[in-house]
Amino acid sequence: MKRKRVSVLSVIALAGSLLVGCAGSGTEPAASDQPAAAGTGQGGEVQLESELVVAGNGATVEKLMKDKIFKKFNELYPDVKLTYVSGVSTEIVAKIKAQQNAPQIDVAVIEGAEQEKGRQDGLWEPLTEADVPNMSKVPQEYRVAENSGITVNVTPIGISYNKKIVEEKGLPVPKSWNDLTRPELKGYITMADVTSNFGRSPLIMLSYANGGSEKNMDPGFEKLKIIAGYMPTFAKSSAQLMQNLQNESAAYTTWTMARSLVLKESGLPLEFVFPEEGGNVVLTIASQVKGAKHPVAAKKFIDFLLTDEVQKMYATDLFYSPAVDVELPAEVAKMLEFDRSKIVTFDNDVVAEKTAEWIDRFNKEVAPLAGK
Repeated sequence: MKRKRVSVLSVIALAGSLLVGCAGSGTEPAASDQPAAAGTGQGGEVQLESELVVAGNGATVEKLMKDKIFKKFNELYPDVKLTYVSGVSTEIVAKIKAQQNAPQIDVAVIEGAEQEKGRQDGLWEPLTEADVPNMSKVPQEYRVAENSGITVNVTPIGISYNKKIVEEKGLPVPKSWNDLTRPELKGYITMADVTSNFGRSPLIMLSYANGGSEKNMDPGFEKLKIIAGYMPTFAKSSAQLMQNLQNESAAYTTWTMARSLVLKESGLPLEFVFPEEGGNVVLTIASQVKGAKHPVAAKKFIDFLLTDEVQKMYATDLFYSPAVDVELPAEVAKMLEFDRSKIVTFDNDVVAEKTAEWIDRFNKEVAPLAGK
């Protein structure tokens, strides 16, 4: 039977802020003395440099990039040697900033908040539709400030819970961000610290749910102090969150729909809730590093990420909603549905400006309460 297909733009939300971040480790490529020559070849076709270094999240994101996206790109451009540098978005931005005088990374594919911090630090090369033709397919709602990057996928952040454990223990099904503070959840929660978007976005939403916002974080910190006492410690990576859920030492966590669906497809009985107060949508943004050694290949690769083929990979392999209008299998499109009316759009400038302050406050006021 022929499978029914629907347009993804009827499913995904229009919003922006803060990625799903996954921890990983990568080896930094050695610098070459001079970039390979690039220009126009016979027949007017563009010649790419012989190398390209891409930085992005680890775990399943890294696997998709290396196993499929890189291979498909090399089918088109077999002479380009591709190198992947994995890490969480904050680490990648810090590395690129440290290398400003001699960039070793050409393209960063990272979360929106960290991309915005990099923009404020002058790390990205502005892009145009002449550079990246597929950029024209990205809706205005997903456009990035100063065209310093291009959104390649999106996913909402909310609460995931293990349906089996919740039913067996008679625990509550979460509906609100404030449900995370219910005493019945003590001993069943795992959350990331606020250096990760999986911890930072829920902190901001706890503020929204209690009369605050990213501009008034006191309500969120007060609620997070309660939650801290329900856990032995805060997780340092998404890998640790996954481990805690898989070994059933926890039944609840806060992270993206994409991450929740990946584990559900692997057999873990996870359900994702987009809370009644709403939540933000995480943008994954591809940016060309300013001063990149391989700028022609960088632009071509970013354009490639917006092709229908790659956009479908993001949806079917990792359950990220595509950033462009592309048809998906009906069952995948249905899995990616959530209430668009509940989107909360964070002020990216405030988040980028205040994150370091929030991390410092978290370390002083919240982290010491874990397990108490």
